[in-house]
Amino acid sequence: MAVKSIYIASLEPKAGSLIVSMGMMQLLKSRLERVAFFRPIVEDKDDSDIHFMIKHFNLDMNYEDAYGFEIEEAEELLSNGHYSSLIKSLISKYRYLEKHYDFVLIEGLNRDRFNKALEFNINISIAKNLRSPYISVINGKNKLVSDIKQEIRIETSTLQQENIEHIAIFTNRLDNKRYKKLNGNYTQKNILTFFLPEIQELDMPTVGEIMHTLTCKLVLGEKTDLDRVVRQSKIAAMNVEHVLSHFQDGDLVIVPGDRLDIILTALSANYSTDFPSIAGILLTGCISPSNDFLKLISGLSFFNIPIIAIDDDTYESTMKVNRVQATIRPNRERKISLAMGSFMNNISVELLSKRIMSSVSLTTTPEMFEYSLYERAALKRKCIVLPESEDERILRATEILLRRDVVDIILLGNPTQIRHHCASLGLDISKAKIIEPCKSRLMKPYTEKFLAMRSHKGLTPGAAKDAMAHETYFATMMVQEGDADGMVSGAIHTTQDTIRPALQIIKTTPDISLVSSLFLMCLDTKVLVYADCAVNQDPNAQELAQIAIASAKSASSFSIEPRIAMLSYSTGTSGKGDDVEKVREATQIVKKLRPDLMVEGPIQYDAAIDANIAKKKLPESKVAGQATVYIFPDLNTGNNTYKAVQRSSGAIAIGPILQGLKKPVNDLSRGCEIADIVNTVLITAIQAQEIE
Repeated sequence: MAVKSIYIASLEPKAGSLIVSMGMMQLLKSRLERVAFFRPIVEDKDDSDIHFMIKHFNLDMNYEDAYGFEIEEAEELLSNGHYSSLIKSLISKYRYLEKHYDFVLIEGLNRDRFNKALEFNINISIAKNLRSPYISVINGKNKLVSDIKQEIRIETSTLQQENIEHIAIFTNRLDNKRYKKLNGNYTQKNILTFFLPEIQELDMPTVGEIMHTLTCKLVLGEKTDLDRVVRQSKIAAMNVEHVLSHFQDGDLVIVPGDRLDIILTALSANYSTDFPSIAGILLTGCISPSNDFLKLISGLSFFNIPIIAIDDDTYESTMKVNRVQATIRPNRERKISLAMGSFMNNISVELLSKRIMSSVSLTTTPEMFEYSLYERAALKRKCIVLPESEDERILRATEILLRRDVVDIILLGNPTQIRHHCASLGLDISKAKIIEPCKSRLMKPYTEKFLAMRSHKGLTPGAAKDAMAHETYFATMMVQEGDADGMVSGAIHTTQDTIRPALQIIKTTPDISLVSSLFLMCLDTKVLVYADCAVNQDPNAQELAQIAIASAKSASSFSIEPRIAMLSYSTGTSGKGDDVEKVREATQIVKKLRPDLMVEGPIQYDAAIDANIAKKKLPESKVAGQATVYIFPDLNTGNNTYKAVQRSSGAIAIGPILQGLKKPVNDLSRGCEIADIVNTVLITAIQAQEIE
């Protein structure tokens, strides 16, 4: 019988059950279309874990369906001897979810939250009645290695006695010493055993969490700045000359609202390369600076830290700040990336998936596809160079990728300026490698190689050196020479700035004479390939055929079975004209060069995508009605179509992705968002894997 649920639970608080639930949900969402989240018992009706899972993973479910009882209700039923009623009610709720969803991820309330008089483990009892396989989460913080091993053995034995299928044990929050002793050195027969290190930052609140918990007012700052982690709070009430020596990285500076001198000092220190970067400023005493003062500091070019305000006095405010518990909230991408990176890099995705997934869905949702990109990229780690380090979006995307720990990143630029820029933004890119082209030992050999490549085109030594001083040329040469596996550019450069160096240095594959582009169009239940929508304006029949063959290869690399539709305003033999004949000729060229590919053309878009229309227009076709690769006859048609589908249907368009080069180089739109950069880097890494 197919497994349709998993029960995750811990014996004690702060074991990291939410992190394990997040990791498991990502695995499930990359494979199944509809996944539900269920907590049989919650502390109160406003449960933060449920809110987080529904919002972050975009679960299609009502909040009320995601829990069974509040803990007080459950304990009252149990104390009055109504155990059976409680279980029956939970089974009823679960059966509803099981019927309407492909899978149900269940998270229990930790054992310590229940009445100590309870003689049995309520989570085990519920899991048994729901017939859910079990995942245990153990808090390893400050425990001896011998005690952790004993706890694992006891948990295993207990579940075995209860005849519950025990899938895995996660031991979380291990310090570096214990993590190294246990990770990879301890296993349990027939039970997957994983160890996760302690991540101190997850135990630290962000400025946003403090503001939310204490109901503070945001005086100045952007929402992205609220993600800054508060490592410690610091009261600043002394004179300016004395307060500077007390600033530390990650400080929340708590200061009376009328101490304008300290506010200016804190902002200046944050901008200086010689002082630590603070997390934010909390104004106390129900005193707000004047509008003119706020106007002054908001206009400063270096203003980029949040200022929040609270009505309490400085002492009371400090006490409240110190009591704020760190949480993981939706849209807090920095913490989420850090947690998910730790989870994915300390488990075996393949083994865990085999234990859980006994059926495969043929549906692919946008979420499934995007989650799968992380898994694919992590299979064989690659190094991607980003030449546009001066762009804030690039730096924020870099931090997300490094925290996810799926690729290595090289940034080009001045190391001091980049690190200072990141510190002023509250970002941690310490794992990135930073290279300044003009000062790099690679500059001379790269210049010589480029000169050798292009001297027959009239390139002079001076021009070669000038070209290599340009970040996109230097980055492209890094890819060519194997010092990086791929490049992503275009956030501030034009498409030609990205493609020209690639054509001059990397060049196209032997079987392809032109570079083309594609978009991965993530629709509700499938992912389609659209090409060419960004590069070639009016390809001839031979070029159109090459675009089709390259697109089929790209589709296969992303696990999309290529069924190629050569699009036109005519289907089959119904129309005539030069444009139709070009598509007809291109189709024949594809069939001749690659008889193994399924291709149909000329064909109209509706006949290519709609099975009912396909039955009427091309009933014998193996492509019509189920095409996955759509080749547009020209740039005008392709660009307008992808944008129309994207905006009218809400589809996610990932791209443009360049194809036809010997090594991966990809272009960004200058209006790209952080998520677009992240996805493009992941795709570039996957392309690099395919080239090997």
